[in-house]
Amino acid sequence: MSSPPDTPPSGTCTRRRLLVAAGALAAVAGACGTPDAATPNHSAAAVDPIMDDFGDLPFPRTTLAGAATRLAASTEDPAIFHHSMRTYLYGRVLGRRQGVEPGRDYDDELLYLGCVLHDLGLGTRGTGAGRFELDGADLARQFAVDNGVPDGRADIIWDAVTLHTSPDIAERKRPEIGLVSIGAGFDLGGDPAALPAGYSDHVHRWLPRLHAAVALHDTIVAQAVNRPEKAPPFTLAGELVRQQTGTAWPSWRDIVGSPRWGDY
Repeated sequence: MSSPPDTPPSGTCTRRRLLVAAGALAAVAGACGTPDAATPNHSAAAVDPIMDDFGDLPFPRTTLAGAATRLAASTEDPAIFHHSMRTYLYGRVLGRRQGVEPGRDYDDELLYLGCVLHDLGLGTRGTGAGRFELDGADLARQFAVDNGVPDGRADIIWDAVTLHTSPDIAERKRPEIGLVSIGAGFDLGGDPAALPAGYSDHVHRWLPRLHAAVALHDTIVAQAVNRPEKAPPFTLAGELVRQQTGTAWPSWRDIVGSPRWGDY
């Protein structure tokens, strides 16, 4: 079977908001029309052979992209690593469906870095005291700087990783940030029918799901149970732990009702 092109269908398409709710990311996107042919807009100046492991999937093939891929693959559960890779593929396709083109409207390699590194905080290096999104953002930014990425571009990666579980904020930022959140949410809660015909099947042949939603849930909860400071109230990690343990959230008055101020 030939691989479907990495291009959205032409025609009128509807996009619905992605939501983060009660411990799960959900995404729904509409689709119609017929895929057009396209060529990925990636620099071929320096190619890393690790990207050959993913067949004809349209990943950047630069040395930097390869190094980021190796880092994620070597430190994350395979299910989470595959989720991160699919995040780029789905974010890119859904972006094109909205008329947002790689190379013209955003830096494709920078989008890839934000996607493939967005769950570093759930890997073996995510041992800091912060939420997994913050730990991952710090790790991703440090990787970028260590590999010669200028501070401004490294900061975009930091924002993309930090905000990927806050789609209502991320989608108001530049595409290299918003498309990470869109792709991550779609990979967990999207409808395959929203993609070009056969596209998700082709992606899953190279990047099987491996029960990604379960792996993400269990890793987030295990981290937070081991280090409660990684799951503050009302965060994604905090909500997953609350569901697991039945612990009640503090009320507004519990949080802000200091007797020193006398507001209550």
